[in-house]
Amino acid sequence: MDDQRVWDFEKGLWQTSEERYHERVDPECVMALSHEPFLVQGQDAIDAVSGTPDWDEVSFSDQTISRPEEGLIVVGYRVRAEKGETRFDAACTSVYRRKAHEDWSVVQHAQVALGATA
Repeated sequence: MDDQRVWDFEKGLWQTSEERYHERVDPECVMALSHEPFLVQGQDAIDAVSGTPDWDEVSFSDQTISRPEEGLIVVGYRVRAEKGETRFDAACTSVYRRKAHEDWSVVQHAQVALGATA
């Protein structure tokens, strides 16, 4: 997956439907979030974003991509997400693994909230 597709995939996770999000998160995914319960795995990781806003605007900065081996992509970035008057800023990492040609899933995601306003 080239760099632009990586960022499109990641942005899509912030702006996609809950159903599509669930399709992209691996059943073995581990997440670290800035809110209770902080660490989640498996189905709990998939369910962790249920009820979060469908962000209208999402922008990334300080973007990095690493490909430590074939079929594994690691990204790091700062995100600013907005919906109406609600803003969310965080530092994030995600790790994708290739399951098949053009079929990638998230196996790790971490967010450190940098501030939120409503």
